[in-house]
Amino acid sequence: MSVVGIDLGFLNCYIAVARSGGIETIANEYSDRCTPACISLGSRTRAIGNAAKSQIVTNVRNTIHGFKKLHGRSFDDPIVQTERIRLPYELQKMPNGSAGVKVRYLEEERPFAIEQVTGMLLAKLKETSENALKKPVADCVISVLATTFDPYLGGRNFDEALVDYFCDEFKTKYKINVKENSRALLRLYQECEKLKKLMSANASDLPLNIECFMNDLDVSSKMNRAQFEQLCASLLARVEPPLKAVMEQASLQREDISSIEIVGGATRIPAVKEQITKFFLKDISTTLNADEAVARGCALQCAILSPAFKVREFSITDLVPYSITLRWKTSFEDGTGECEVFCKNHPAPFSKVITFHKKETFELEAFYTNLHEVPYPDARIGSFTIQNVFPQSDGDSSKVKVKVRVNIHGIFSVASASVIEKQNLEGDHSDAPMETETSFKNENKDNMSAVSDKQDRLNQTLKKGKVKSIDLPIQSSLCRQLGQDLLNSYIENEGKMIMQDKLEKERNDAKNAVEEYVYDFRDRLGTVYEKFITPEDMNKLSVILEDTENWLYEDGEDQPKQVYVDKLQELKKYGQPIQMKYMEHEERPKALNDLGKKIQLVMKVIEAYRNKAQIECKDNEKVRKKKQPNENTKNMLHLVYDHLDPAEMEKVEKYISDAMSWLNSKMNAQNKLSLTQDPVVKVSEIVAKSKELDNFCNPIIYKPKPKVEVPEDKAKANSEHNGPMDGQSGNETKSDSTKDSSQHTKSSGEMEVD
Repeated sequence: MSVVGIDLGFLNCYIAVARSGGIETIANEYSDRCTPACISLGSRTRAIGNAAKSQIVTNVRNTIHGFKKLHGRSFDDPIVQTERIRLPYELQKMPNGSAGVKVRYLEEERPFAIEQVTGMLLAKLKETSENALKKPVADCVISVLATTFDPYLGGRNFDEALVDYFCDEFKTKYKINVKENSRALLRLYQECEKLKKLMSANASDLPLNIECFMNDLDVSSKMNRAQFEQLCASLLARVEPPLKAVMEQASLQREDISSIEIVGGATRIPAVKEQITKFFLKDISTTLNADEAVARGCALQCAILSPAFKVREFSITDLVPYSITLRWKTSFEDGTGECEVFCKNHPAPFSKVITFHKKETFELEAFYTNLHEVPYPDARIGSFTIQNVFPQSDGDSSKVKVKVRVNIHGIFSVASASVIEKQNLEGDHSDAPMETETSFKNENKDNMSAVSDKQDRLNQTLKKGKVKSIDLPIQSSLCRQLGQDLLNSYIENEGKMIMQDKLEKERNDAKNAVEEYVYDFRDRLGTVYEKFITPEDMNKLSVILEDTENWLYEDGEDQPKQVYVDKLQELKKYGQPIQMKYMEHEERPKALNDLGKKIQLVMKVIEAYRNKAQIECKDNEKVRKKKQPNENTKNMLHLVYDHLDPAEMEKVEKYISDAMSWLNSKMNAQNKLSLTQDPVVKVSEIVAKSKELDNFCNPIIYKPKPKVEVPEDKAKANSEHNGPMDGQSGNETKSDSTKDSSQHTKSSGEMEVD
């Protein structure tokens, strides 16, 4: 099972995975561990990540980047309106009031919600993860927040300070308004980002040069680190306040801090490091990769949460970033009641049970308590209607228990509600003060802490059957949340776009295959294929290749996939015969040589077998004449060949004779042909003949000699009474015997006979 952590950044994204060996950051198809948060839409397909970033300047109006700040905001949000001026693409108000983008896709103007754009990027990151892991992504933790307490104190803000400075300078120096030209402005952003990184490593003056920047003008300027720090003084002044805030909220003093690790791209700026060092009065550590640390932390958190991984116990407590309050209507003079259910930095996940005394359906409104702390103009979370509330049988208010929760994802909800139906209720508690019974539930461990004594008494009463708990339906209306129908339509559209991307990739691959074949074959015609084609055919084929190349860049520029497939097959009809002649010419000598060696080897075995028969005849003659036969030669040949069947050996001899005749006839006929003619015999036929020879001859000539069982007492007697031959030791006799045995049982064709 795969465990993945994703840092969904403003400019770039990183993916980390937890494996048995630890946590590592994975690379995308460009072998780059950084994937730009960028989507470019075209007339036929989309580009996402690195491919999209390369189109920022060429496809300005349809390349979407820097959209993270717009997520979850309405079109009328002041931040959206501020960003709208800076963005090169067009923003549009969606039917639900949220911000969207208007781009040209598939030759038509189309609006996309920011949630759809984010979904495209996440789908790409998921695909990258699965390609690297070779398995589906099962568990994933995604970071969507900045690592600092200030969402407007990042690397992009320092880039903007440089861009504004050079825009003013070029307006005075070259009389051009850069902000009116989207393409020029994007190029300036890219150069300012490079300059910022260079100034982090160099304190001297550094040049900024852009050729053909705007109106065919080349522009140039320079800046050093001291100027940069002075220019960004207002940004640098915002470094210390978040540090003070986090120390106060954590109730820590500077002496309580043992070490400081900084992450994030902006921490590479020397002035930022200096500010942090001065505040803590300690040297800072940079052992982590500043860009990849968040993704790696997400992967670690995912491994902790995943049941598929067993990791060391870590003490990690998530917090509620902003305090949350509930409001409801009452019959008192003020008309409303309020209660802060979760304070700022409250541990999460966490559940609380709140008791209300009501006679009818009522509504709870959830919102962030302190609007000035929330980076949104609207502090509302949503409204929750507790339905089907009824009075008790005696007309008194019912006790309604409402469970509110901040889950593991940091999302607030009214999880459940129930009414307690009692008998013999005393007193009317209509709109009595709310009772809060906090029950902490650690959702990771699935343990429930002790509830109050009052709740215990209620549980005992429930067990005795005096009261009854009835679950109540809850109708939720959350702010800035997509409806299920709209979400389903987004998912359906994304599936269609993925399919369109796949079809377009297949079409481009087919087109590229034709282009590659033209270039590759034309190059080979002038080199290795030249000897295998006649001059007339060479001229004809060269014209065909040139016509195909011209067609690719004219009428064939935008054709369906099947047209390119057919064009490639047509070219191969001309090219494959030439390629076949070349390959046959290159591989034929080796195939013929291998077959010839096998024939020669079998012929040696046949010759040795014949010698064994001749020796037997001579020995019989010597016996008749009372002469002693040559025992050494006789024993050796008998040892190797006396078990072979004469009839089968006669078949082998005939087969080899026919094979030799076939080989000689094919070689003679082939030698009479020119290289431009089709071969008489193909390599595949020669290889097949070689395999046929092995299958027919090897089982006969390499037939194992039957084992002879020697009685144990006889073998012992032979070893005691029959010593080694003259001039040999016992070890030498054993070695020769072993050698002979290995020769006659050898199964390959590499047998040698003396």
